[in-house]
Amino acid sequence: FSLMENPAAWLYGVDDIRVEPYHQSDITLGPDEVKIRIGSVGICGSDVHYLKHMRIGDFVVNEPMIIGHESSGIISDVGSNVKNLKVGDRVAIEPGVPCRCCNLCKTGMYNLCEKMAFFATPPVHGSLSKFISHPADFCFRIPDTMTLDEAAMCEPVSVGIHACRRASVQAGMKVAILGAGPIGLVTMLVAKAFGASQVVVTDLSEQRLDIARKLEAGFCLNVTGLSSSEVSQQIIERLGNRKPDVTMDCCGFASSMKIALKVAASGGKVCLIGMGQAEMNLPIVSAAAREVDIFGVFRYRNTYQLAINLISSKKIDIKPLVTDKLSLVDGFCIEKIKEGFRKAETSKGSIKVMFGLLEEGEK
Repeated sequence: FSLMENPAAWLYGVDDIRVEPYHQSDITLGPDEVKIRIGSVGICGSDVHYLKHMRIGDFVVNEPMIIGHESSGIISDVGSNVKNLKVGDRVAIEPGVPCRCCNLCKTGMYNLCEKMAFFATPPVHGSLSKFISHPADFCFRIPDTMTLDEAAMCEPVSVGIHACRRASVQAGMKVAILGAGPIGLVTMLVAKAFGASQVVVTDLSEQRLDIARKLEAGFCLNVTGLSSSEVSQQIIERLGNRKPDVTMDCCGFASSMKIALKVAASGGKVCLIGMGQAEMNLPIVSAAAREVDIFGVFRYRNTYQLAINLISSKKIDIKPLVTDKLSLVDGFCIEKIKEGFRKAETSKGSIKVMFGLLEEGEK
């Protein structure tokens, strides 16, 4: 595999990943693009879902597609118009590129652009490749105090930032996070960085809650065997007999959303971040009668620089979230790639599986 000029991990079918060349490296750079030597790529739940089902909602993998979208790397070439980046710069890569011309883009809500080209969302190729090219304005230089793994984590951190912005999380607020997976944990970190005074994190997995404790979550609640009423009551008790100002549902199931709506303070906010179910039967009327605002959260917008600032300044520590690191320095070994996806899918102790593509000296 090391003899390939640009090896990449291609998704061919259910549980069918192959290492094959990605000939994009032969394409001449556009004047506003940069070529990137990929350094780190994290596995997201959506990557695993595509591997197991070849689709997410209306996005169907109809032809081989390169997987991966949480990534960082080093600039190896720049287009003729690129002035803000140079060869050798280390960058975090925002994976979604909008059309820039529609009303949503013009009004700043580019994450909702109907023509969004997002890594590893069919038919757009992802970033688990030796080299890629990408628009320069969606690549963000990182300081020397950040690692490439941390830069790749700007992607999930961005989801937490967008959620906290949507819910206007601010100093003194009480926040409940339902779900201690990668998104729940980064949302917890961001909520604290935004000034939340108390945060409760719930999950079924004691291993994930242990990581939440290491990240200094205020309170952790294992909800195994508890009814929705019991979960709600215990959240309230842990918040000093106060209902949360903001509840973040990072699971996305009817059961979790019912808890989120039930426990939310009157006049409070609920963010639906997880997307576990397409349709839900929810007690909307009782929530509306208490003026509980419900916010959808889809990816993120204008978040990467803040993510870099939060991580590089140590206001949030995402290193404990990278629980598994697999090296592809010596080549794109298909067995290592499959092992990474197995860990991401089945290991209860895995939060974020990260592939490393560069030796320490190259970073």
